[in-house]
Amino acid sequence: MTREVTYTLQVEFGDCDPARIVWFPNFFRWIDAASRHFFVQCGVPPWHELEKTHGIIGTPLVDTHAKFVKTASYGDTLHIHTSIAQWRGKSFVQRYRVTRGAELIMECEEIRIFAARRDGDATGIRAVEAPADIRALCA
Repeated sequence: MTREVTYTLQVEFGDCDPARIVWFPNFFRWIDAASRHFFVQCGVPPWHELEKTHGIIGTPLVDTHAKFVKTASYGDTLHIHTSIAQWRGKSFVQRYRVTRGAELIMECEEIRIFAARRDGDATGIRAVEAPADIRALCA
């Protein structure tokens, strides 16, 4: 069984377009926040601490696929249900289900990597295998 963590948010007026529908990029902003929230709730230390202990600086996005089912609007309470669908060698698939009550609003799958700094390159990153202790915390 995969662990699932729920991130809850209230849709604000500024999150919507003139038709009072959530502007779609906001879903990706919220999903990114839900991704980090997932790791925090699983007990994974902040990235600045992981860099000191594991050399990991974060989990950047490599690919994303979203399906919008219903609209959301100002005043809605949304729940983003987040889980790890699959661990791969140097990447993992994170799955999100955005709901309003029992209604499905959006589904998304992202492929992310655990990133470390590239030796000798201050701005370069490289994918590294997810450490076993982090996998265990997220199980």
